[in-house]
Amino acid sequence: MQLHELRAPKGSRTKKVRIGRGPASGLGKQSGKGDKGQRSRSGNSIMLGSEGGQMPLIRRLPKVGFNTSRPIVYQVVQLDSLNFFDANATVNANKLKEAKLISSSRRPYKILSRGELTKVLTVQANAFSAEAFEKINRAGGKAEIVGKRPEPKPKAKKVKK
Repeated sequence: MQLHELRAPKGSRTKKVRIGRGPASGLGKQSGKGDKGQRSRSGNSIMLGSEGGQMPLIRRLPKVGFNTSRPIVYQVVQLDSLNFFDANATVNANKLKEAKLISSSRRPYKILSRGELTKVLTVQANAFSAEAFEKINRAGGKAEIVGKRPEPKPKAKKVKK
């Protein structure tokens, strides 16, 4: 037997059924969709999570916690990785981007406290962990918060007339 003579076993490869393609499709009067009902109609789609009249699981479970629709996702920079810079340097978004410690200088970044800082640096960041802030100051450096996000405006209260 040669490679070009190999065939799939009979019945293992069946053609895809093309439902609703007229009498020539060989599927008979209802085109393989059965009789009537929601699933026989064109454009049918049963809503995800629908349980046919039974209260859906997503509604039976209690609501827990809070998820904000606009979370602030910080890029993380660890304190020990700042030892890469020269002493008395000012470390900002552009320098961190050049050193490939953050992926974008436009997105906010936060300094976390892993390790120790061995050099005197002025570090500019959108946020610091409390311990990282302390460690930078203890090493003789300066931690500056830049580009702080403005507080959301309070919604105006509706007055009934």
